[in-house]
Amino acid sequence: MSDFTSDFWHLYVGGLTLVSIIACLILLWVSGTTKAATHADNTTGHVWDGDLAEMNNPLPKWWVYLFVITVIFALAYGALYPMFGKFQGVLGWTSRGQHTAEVAKVEAAIAPIYAKFNGMTPEQIAGDSEAMAIGERLFMNYCAQCHGSDARGSKGFPNLTDNDWLGGGEHATIKTTIAQGRTGVMPPMAAAVGSAEDVRNVANYVLSLSGSPHDSVRAAQGKEKFAACAACHGMDGKGMSAVGAANLTDGIWLHGWGEEAIVRAVNNGFTNQMPGQSALLNEAQINVLASYVWGMSNKPAN
Repeated sequence: MSDFTSDFWHLYVGGLTLVSIIACLILLWVSGTTKAATHADNTTGHVWDGDLAEMNNPLPKWWVYLFVITVIFALAYGALYPMFGKFQGVLGWTSRGQHTAEVAKVEAAIAPIYAKFNGMTPEQIAGDSEAMAIGERLFMNYCAQCHGSDARGSKGFPNLTDNDWLGGGEHATIKTTIAQGRTGVMPPMAAAVGSAEDVRNVANYVLSLSGSPHDSVRAAQGKEKFAACAACHGMDGKGMSAVGAANLTDGIWLHGWGEEAIVRAVNNGFTNQMPGQSALLNEAQINVLASYVWGMSNKPAN
């Protein structure tokens, strides 16, 4: 890989670019000074379609001037901006620098809008119509792609309106999750549970915890094997927000309901990842968005 990161390549690319620009000027000069052999009528002897003769006329002045201006512009651009290999140009411009400047400009423009929400409690922000209108727009731009425009989610994407929170539904927790993201992992547990029949028995026991339709005989046999699951979900099956383990007693199924869905989860496990948004949203925006999400499942103060 060192061959592809050595200084040779930036010299090669920069030199080739410069030579190409200079070659354009040489080509223009040669074409303007070379005299072609012509007949008395200024034709070259090349004829097409019987009567279409090629004449040795000079290039139009406007075309020559435009070509020269283009070459000069290319050289000036290469001197001011990055174009010749690693040379950054006298202006020191970079796309990263421009992006940073534009982000700073936008944040300065929106700062007064969010200033009024500083110091407000989550309840107050969730009860403010202006804040909720802003929060809704932020949600549509950054969250709705996974959680849906109504925030009710879909298979594998949590419903944010039902007050069922895997990692905790406190405002501070939601805010941290939005900023830093979150990864939820359930490892495959079939080996710990036992045989394929044991896995199916455990699935029926899990269904029984929420009063869902199940095979009572299998559920009774699966209760003992559920001990392998209790480390995360608890012996009562109500889960633990500290490790993001789901409550198995409330009838809410993130990855699908029914015996087959639970058997598949025990056998294969799954990994869910929510990306952090701190690179896209500033602290004030995250605070308002967290209050908007929190308010979906909590009655805001009026």
